[in-house]
Amino acid sequence: MTDYALLILPSTNRVYAEASVRLTMSELMVFNRQALDGRIGDIATETIGGVPYVTFRAHRLDERDVALLANLSARYALYAREGELLRPLTVRPLDRFDSDLLTIQKYVGKTNEQFTKLLLNATVLATDAGPEMTERRLRVLDPMCGRGTTLNQAMMYGYDAAGLDVDAKDVEAYATFIRTWLKNKRLKHRAELTTVRRQKSPAARRLHVVVGASKEEYRAGEVIDVSMINADTRRGREFFKAGSFDAVVTDAPYGVQHGSRAEQGRLSRTPLGLLAEAIPVWAELVRPGGAVGISWNTLVGPRAELAALLTAAGLEVLDGEGYADFAHRVDQAIVRDLIVARRP
Repeated sequence: MTDYALLILPSTNRVYAEASVRLTMSELMVFNRQALDGRIGDIATETIGGVPYVTFRAHRLDERDVALLANLSARYALYAREGELLRPLTVRPLDRFDSDLLTIQKYVGKTNEQFTKLLLNATVLATDAGPEMTERRLRVLDPMCGRGTTLNQAMMYGYDAAGLDVDAKDVEAYATFIRTWLKNKRLKHRAELTTVRRQKSPAARRLHVVVGASKEEYRAGEVIDVSMINADTRRGREFFKAGSFDAVVTDAPYGVQHGSRAEQGRLSRTPLGLLAEAIPVWAELVRPGGAVGISWNTLVGPRAELAALLTAAGLEVLDGEGYADFAHRVDQAIVRDLIVARRP
């Protein structure tokens, strides 16, 4: 057996930094359970040289194992322990683009990009394709995508991504950002903002981006496809075929700062009410063997109620090791957790 130590990436968000060690332990348990055949053991925290690490034991990690663990959301460095010494392992994460794709956007209500990556990882690992997440191109949907943090993380992984958002300002803001970013990075791409029509009438606005991580890949047609549609999430089946996505991943509205339109046109302030209508649609959009991952504010709805909604939509909620300990405080009004469910 070999001992390993994982150095945690510093977070500019103080509250998230306080929870990051425990969240990393849970995320590592998910990697172990879903992709490493349970070969990692003795996951713990330890202070080495005055710095907190997540430590674990395993039979020597092979190249594939290290490639998977390189994508842990809070991974800064990974070491093999040799007595009192730490020997750094070479890590090659999936990242296809510069990190400012995720960090440069600043706006009120933006989800912490480390947590976005954690949520995407936890969901993708629950799919049939999870153990091959570093080798396959997956298709990801964020059905309440805001200004596109999840889409950008999927793009970083080289995955195709799509999003829905009801707020036209968010779609316009994302279109402006991604066009400017791609231009500044001198990446070969196409980006079009067009009108989607149904029966000759305007149905929604759609941003469509096609980009190559390199000029050679773009010329060879090896491109990443990203789209965002300005429409209510409950209309998802109007724009996407059933079973179109490997993973549906979203950070749900937290409460009073978010709203959704009820059928009668009134503004609803109940995020779980919106989820009750939206989850059956999302369950249709994810393919068999795929998964749905949702983060939400536990102060506006208990885990059991959200689990019941997912189960009623024909999904199987994952519990137990790893998935049971992601809850953490965001601020006084928000305690965030995540839940993942598979489509059989």
